Amino acid sequence: MPYEFLTTERDGPVERLTLNRHDRRNAFNDRVIAELTDWASAIRGPAGDRRVRVVVLAGAGEVFSAGADAAWMAKSIQLSQAQNLSDAMAAARMYAALDALPVPLIGRIHGAAFGGGAGLASVCDIVAAEEATVFGFTEVKLGIVPATIAPFVLAKIGQGAARELFLTGARFSAAHARQIGLVNAVVPAPDLDATVERYVREILSGGPEAIAVAKA
Repeated sequence: MPYEFLTTERDGPVERLTLNRHDRRNAFNDRVIAELTDWASAIRGPAGDRRVRVVVLAGAGEVFSAGADAAWMAKSIQLSQAQNLSDAMAAARMYAALDALPVPLIGRIHGAAFGGGAGLASVCDIVAAEEATVFGFTEVKLGIVPATIAPFVLAKIGQGAARELFLTGARFSAAHARQIGLVNAVVPAPDLDATVERYVREILSGGPEAIAVAKA
């Protein structure tokens, strides 16, 4: 199906998925969440295209993702508790659907990955980041909680790193992201695509069924 805020490109066995809301720094709103969930469900479902062996997730424009759209989040004040819970559960389902993809998910991250954008890095199996990228679980700076991403972040970086970063909301470098296990490779901007493609080639050189079972 056509998407408003995502672009997809099939390159043989490689699916290239791009957040395409660059005028809003690829920030999440309810539509982005719904589209990512729909895309992931289609790949995972019984009718999913088994020719897809690896997915590369990127962001259009200057940054990977600035997290939740502040204007969209502001509307939550006017919603009931039940409506807010429904929105939170929708976001949680999105992360769970991406996390459970039957094929490897490679994150190509540049510019910035804040809040939910850093959460996306947590559900990627492999992450390559431009060395100037800035990360942050910045929710508390906005008076909110990194709740929907917490299970995936904890699984990725552990409680020691998460306690510091969740409670301070501090921004941190790509080098630190690699140190704590959020990122696998940190490279200069001109080398980012080549690094992603190296990971793609490594995955394609393995047995697809073995990789699926190893991931599961």
